[in-house]
Order: sequence, then C-alpha cells, then structure tokens
Amino acid sequence: MAIFSVYVVNKAGGLIYQYDNYVPRAEAEKTFSYPLDLVLKIHDEKVVVSFGQRDGIRVGHAVLSINGVDVIGKNTADGKDIIEYLKDASNYPVSIRFGRARLSSNEKLMLASMFHSCELFDQNLKSALEIAEKAGNFGAGS
Repeated sequence: MAIFSVYVVNKAGGLIYQYDNYVPRAEAEKTFSYPLDLVLKIHDEKVVVSFGQRDGIRVGHAVLSINGVDVIGKNTADGKDIIEYLKDASNYPVSIRFGRARLSSNEKLMLASMFHSCELFDQNLKSALEIAEKAGNFGAGS
C-alpha cells in the first residue's frame, strides 16, 4: 500500500501540515489537427476535458501544457487564454498534454476540513451508540 498524501489537522479543523507525494499518473500527450475533437471547459480555474475520451485522455483530465509551454490555470505560461487559443485554426497542429492536475492550496484546505468533519461525525456517532446501549432497548415490548 502506498501513501500519496499526509494531512495533519488540529482539533479546531485547521490544517497544520500537508505533504503531497505527487507522482503524475497517466499523462497523455497528443497532437491534434483543427477542429479539436475534445470538448474542453473551465472548471475550478482549470481547463478540463468534459467530453470525448480517447487515447488515454479521460473526462476530468486537465490541460497541463500546450506545445511544450506549461499551463497555469486557464492560461498558458506566456499569458494566452487556452480556450481562445484552441479556437483559432491558425494555431494547429497543436500538441496538448493532459493529466490530473495538482490540488491547489484552497483544495487542500477544503479536503482537510472534510477529514475533520468526518472525524467529528464519527466521534458523535460513537457517543450516541454508547448512550443507546446503556439505556437499553427501545420500541415494542420494552
């Protein structure tokens, strides 16, 4: 069993420490001609595939680079809007690398908060079950 991430959360639900052993999985790079046969959309400030799985490119994979230029959010590193860039036929053929994007800092905080909420729910459920056991059976015949 492999550990991919470690989150340390305090009792108040704050993220104290986070370590991400990020190893890119299942990246796919393909050269496309115009028109692009994948449907891309902006989701959580990333450009992701919303329709058209093929050749190792899956729905939900994010655009990681275009023609070897890394992507930052919905723009390339040199400031070009990805969606507008891919609409222009003069930019083709284009090589696009797809894969799972790294979690942003905000997404890591939300994930840690979710772990904290699950732990609180588990603690409350355990105490409720202990109280119910001590009280005995309820219902018909008691």
